[in-house]
Amino acid sequence: MVINMYDEDDYLMLSGIQHFIFCQRQWALIHIEKQWQENYLTTSGRLMHKKAHSENAIEKRGTTVIVRGLRVFSNELGISGQCDIVELHQSDVGIHISDLDGRWTVLPIEYKRGHEKDGIEDQLQLCAEAVCLEEMLCTNISYGYLFYGENKRRTEVIFSEELRQKLNDTCKIMHDYTKKGFTPKVKKKKKCDACSLKDVCLPTIENQSVGAYYDRLIRSDS
Repeated sequence: MVINMYDEDDYLMLSGIQHFIFCQRQWALIHIEKQWQENYLTTSGRLMHKKAHSENAIEKRGTTVIVRGLRVFSNELGISGQCDIVELHQSDVGIHISDLDGRWTVLPIEYKRGHEKDGIEDQLQLCAEAVCLEEMLCTNISYGYLFYGENKRRTEVIFSEELRQKLNDTCKIMHDYTKKGFTPKVKKKKKCDACSLKDVCLPTIENQSVGAYYDRLIRSDS
């Protein structure tokens, strides 16, 4: 039985999990301070996802049903978002799904530009999609796939207990930061050079928002 921990108005964007793991400050600038700037990397990724979502919403290929752009949510984690692709595979050990005959297993697939990363940000986002689907469909999902645009191959992700615990812990911190309106500080790293927010990030600012920083500058000049 799922405990409704969060009101729908408090749901966070599922896609923000990837931002948070990559850089907590980047996540806060986007999702708390509502700042965003495009660069060629973000544009490329956005166009790739648009392509995944723009085709037919539901497509059947033999014993597989492909659902694109499925909206999902989790009351327990307090997140909502959209899956790039969910594949339903006909199986005797699957679940019943409305409007479909037989039983089906559920497989989430997330599209990413570039190549496989060293960190777990992509795996964690995919795991979050699986948890949402589990909660909504009353099923268990043990693995899914990340599809990377550079090599055009699927990479399997096992939804281990360790990964699920990391997801739970991450969502709790994200909700805590959101409630407090907290923007973490960071140390400049090599990955900062490719960030679309590098011109507004101001990583040397200690625990304060960019807005608060500019307010302080204005007051000092007056």
